Amino acid sequence: MNQKIHRSILVQAVAVCILMFGFGFAIVPLYRVLCDITGINGRMALVTAAETASVDPTRMVTVQFVANRNANLPWEFRPDVATLQVHPGETNTVTYLARNLNDHPMVGRAVPSIAPGEAAKYLRKIECFCFTEQAFEGGETRHMPVRFYIDAALPPEIGTVTLSYTFFDAGQQAALGG
Repeated sequence: MNQKIHRSILVQAVAVCILMFGFGFAIVPLYRVLCDITGINGRMALVTAAETASVDPTRMVTVQFVANRNANLPWEFRPDVATLQVHPGETNTVTYLARNLNDHPMVGRAVPSIAPGEAAKYLRKIECFCFTEQAFEGGETRHMPVRFYIDAALPPEIGTVTLSYTFFDAGQQAALGG
């Protein structure tokens, strides 16, 4: 009888482990879908330059630009403009300044975030330095473009959208295996 109980517990424990392992594999694509739908984690729609949008000349939206950097990244990083008034559907280009303050080459990667989260569904980036890692020589300065538009379907109660980037040391991430 005691052996039967132990075997039952062992079968249940193995079943739980298998379910947890399967859930771990399923969570990655599910997380991406959830982020795309809700705008969580700054995921937003990416478009090509060939796509066009209808411009709403009767409405203005304020877009705020924010720059952060990881404490381990000895760079200067800031937007060239803090805010921009845009018409939904109108293509705009802004730039961010990045400067490697070291005397040796470094590679950085920017991670975007959108606030409010619902607005991420309506921000369409055509060109962005965040799409790839950015290699900088020691002391190099660069103005990096972000080309975007706000979809005219943006809900009317959203009058301000904040586009924030955090730069990380991609070379350090690679060295750590992540």
